[in-house]
Amino acid sequence: MRHRDFLGFMAPSALAMILFIVVPIGSILVQSLFVEHERVLVTVENCGPFGCTEETRVDTAATAELRAEEPLGRFNGLGTYIDRGHLAVDELAAILSDNAGPGDIAARVMNLPFYKALAFTLAYTLLVTPLCMALGFAVALAVNALPRLAKGPVIFLTLLPYIATPLLGALAVFWMINTDGIIGATLQAIFDDPTLSLQASPMLTWITLIVWGIWHMAPFAFVVFYAGLQTVPADTLESAMIDGASRWERILYVTVPHLKPLAIFVGLILLMDNFRVFEPIIGFSAEANATSLSWSIYNDLNGQGGQLFGSAAATSVLTTIGVMILLTPVLIRTWRGAGGRAA
Repeated sequence: MRHRDFLGFMAPSALAMILFIVVPIGSILVQSLFVEHERVLVTVENCGPFGCTEETRVDTAATAELRAEEPLGRFNGLGTYIDRGHLAVDELAAILSDNAGPGDIAARVMNLPFYKALAFTLAYTLLVTPLCMALGFAVALAVNALPRLAKGPVIFLTLLPYIATPLLGALAVFWMINTDGIIGATLQAIFDDPTLSLQASPMLTWITLIVWGIWHMAPFAFVVFYAGLQTVPADTLESAMIDGASRWERILYVTVPHLKPLAIFVGLILLMDNFRVFEPIIGFSAEANATSLSWSIYNDLNGQGGQLFGSAAATSVLTTIGVMILLTPVLIRTWRGAGGRAA
């Protein structure tokens, strides 16, 4: 292909990537360096029959003028990244310099909002991703062995958790595990404990959210692996069977190597999706026991934080860096594998 034709072919895609990926990321990076202007305060004197008193008020006109002159806010540099709401550099230094041991360090670090959100995000991602892949692959193998007439209904039922939108699915499961829901009431009856609740502690909340994540995302891995199973060479499986390989050995030495590139693709998609976990925290009303990086961004944008857009932008940048760190080993492995096959 001539260079001119190649550039003409790639130009629309490159332009779309610049407009919808590079520019938004650049704007977020710039916004993370600014914080909201402080309100302009003025002291006025109120005089009455019993004397004069001073009162501090917000000068709305001056505040609006200041914000109009500098719409991005007040330049803060990396101050937002290192404050208590994010990397908490000063707080970490204080904890590491004066503590009662590893347990005390962990407990105090978990009280810092960013590290609390990061801990749950990583735990959710690193547990849900491999378990989803394993469960999806196992279900795909089982469905692939079913009679042809039974496959259609089973596939439809298996995909239902993934078809439901994440927020609606989380709300439905939340109503079921609530103390007056079918799952919550059943657990109370089984353990003979009327106070038992899956939201009673951070650990139970984390387990509930992780189980929900596996239930919701496993159908995606299932449908991809099931499609991949249809491409496994039948003659290779027959040759392995003639050589005396058992079903487990055929899966381990024929099917798994054949689906390895597909597994890398599924892993990449699940890593990115799970690292952005947000809907179940809202659906389960789990903010008291579990927060994620995406929830922290929402919390800032919702006006709960003190720095609003600058704080949300800084958390977004840190989240993007986290996704890149997680994906780097998989991408390097994929690159090397492609280079080896090309050689």
